[in-house]
Amino acid sequence: MFDALKVKNECVQWIRDFFEKNGKGCNAVIGISGGKDSSIVAALCVEALGRDRVIGVLMPNGEQSDIDMAKLLVNHLGIKHFIVNIKDAVDGVKNNIPFELSNQSVINLPPRIRMSVLYAVSQSNNGRVANTCNLSEDWVGYSTRYGDSVGDFSPCSNITVAEMKEIGTLLGLPDVLVNKVPIDGLSGITDEDNLGFTYAELDRYIRTGEIDDPVKKERIDYLHRINQFKLELMPSFKPSEL
Repeated sequence: MFDALKVKNECVQWIRDFFEKNGKGCNAVIGISGGKDSSIVAALCVEALGRDRVIGVLMPNGEQSDIDMAKLLVNHLGIKHFIVNIKDAVDGVKNNIPFELSNQSVINLPPRIRMSVLYAVSQSNNGRVANTCNLSEDWVGYSTRYGDSVGDFSPCSNITVAEMKEIGTLLGLPDVLVNKVPIDGLSGITDEDNLGFTYAELDRYIRTGEIDDPVKKERIDYLHRINQFKLELMPSFKPSEL
C-alpha cells in the first residue's frame, strides 16, 4: 500500500536537505506547464521552502491552449512567476538552420529551449532548477533528452503517476490540475495515445511486474530498454595510462 502522507513528508524533507547542502537560501525554479507533475513539484517545493523561495516559469510557444491551467497553479500557490514566450527563439533556430529539420528535431526543439530559459532564470535569481519527471514517464523514456529530462534536483522521479495523483490531492491542489488528462505538449495528443497503453497499466507493471496484455508488456519493455540512455551520464573515454 502506498502511504502518500509518509512519502510526501519524506520528499519535502529531502528537498529541504538538498537546498541545505546545494544552495542554502537559493530558490527553486520550476517550469510550469499546467499539468500535474509541474503542479505537484511546485507545491512540494512551496511546502519545503516557503512560497517566497519558489519561482514558476510559464513558457508558451506562441499560443498555449491550456495556459490558464498554468496560471491557475501559480495563483493557487501564490508564487512569483514569469511568462516567457519561446516562439521567437524556436522560429529563430528553425529559420536559420540551412536544411529541413526532421520531425523529431522539430518536436524536441521547444523543450530544449525551455530548459535554456529555466537555467537563464535560475542563474539570474539565485536558483536551482527542478526536474518534474515522474517514474512512469522515465521508465518508458517519455521526456526530451537535455530538455525536460534534466534539472538540478528531481523530487518525483521515483514516484509513479498514480502515486503522484495521491500526493497532489494530499497537497490540496485543484482537482483539475491533479487529474487533468496528460498531453505531452509536443505532438498535441494524449500521453496514453502516444504510448499505446495507459499509465494505470504501466504503473501496475512497474510496481508488481503484472500486466494482462502481452503486446503491451512487449511495448513497455522495448521502450524501457531503448530509452535507458536518457537516465545515464554521458559516456566518457578514460585513457588506460591515467
